[in-house]
Amino acid sequence: MKIAMLARNPNLYSHKRMKEAAEARGHELDILNTTRCTVNIASHRPTVMYKGETLSGYDAVIPRIGASITAYGLAVLRQFEMGGVWPLNESVAIGRSRDKLRSTQIMAKYGLGLPLTSYANDPKAAEEIIKAVNGPPVVIKLLEGTQGIGVVLAETLKGGASIIEAFRGANIAIMVQEFIKEAGGSDIRCLVVGGKVVAAMKRQGAEGEFRSNLHRGGTAQLIKITPEERSTAVRAAKAMGLNVCGVDLLRSNHGPVIMEVNSSPGLEGIENATDKDIASMIIKFIEENAVPGKTKTRGKG
Repeated sequence: MKIAMLARNPNLYSHKRMKEAAEARGHELDILNTTRCTVNIASHRPTVMYKGETLSGYDAVIPRIGASITAYGLAVLRQFEMGGVWPLNESVAIGRSRDKLRSTQIMAKYGLGLPLTSYANDPKAAEEIIKAVNGPPVVIKLLEGTQGIGVVLAETLKGGASIIEAFRGANIAIMVQEFIKEAGGSDIRCLVVGGKVVAAMKRQGAEGEFRSNLHRGGTAQLIKITPEERSTAVRAAKAMGLNVCGVDLLRSNHGPVIMEVNSSPGLEGIENATDKDIASMIIKFIEENAVPGKTKTRGKG
């Protein structure tokens, strides 16, 4: 097979591992800098140009689109889809997962466990929003952000209101969620491939840090998840319409709650923690499912 990967940095662990895994299984994988792709829109001839040449002959595309270029990256991915190239994750599904509010609304529709969440446009409603999620303390999040960036813990009513008013005053969209104290600064990352949890790890935040992201200094270890946690992760991936994703869960007093569904999960932390070859699992899934022209938007919302 001939596979394209949309990614700006070919030297990231995840990208190198998938390229190695693809080549070890006899495939060709080209890493294309997403920002250097040009979309040519013409009737009946959807094409993508790269460094002055028309891209052709690809059987599948792996989107590893950075959060800072989501809109452009999705436009490029859509063009591949329109040209009949099978995507590992579809553009619509990635768009859902990148908008925290939209993804939360979709998962709520399907009855998945979530922290209490509130969203309002009026900065004058700040205290009302905080009380609606049983705070303080509360977690305030930008609607678009990854690796723990744009996530703030507000421990007092006045402090939380000031943060909300500041964000809204700058016209920055945010949502407010209840703080799951009993999680103790840890979460569980479930890696879903093709509707199955293939690996899971517990991430523990650094001392004094409520965010457990490895990019924020957290640590990871192998963990055995419960059947309910496994089911929650699988249902979240299905609701988003994602073939491959990382589902982040917290263990609350009322069961697992979903914090985020990541459409471009990193492989380094979870491969090291679980000693599993997840990159090869992803390539094998592509082998078994990549059919030209088989692009159908799954999930709803």
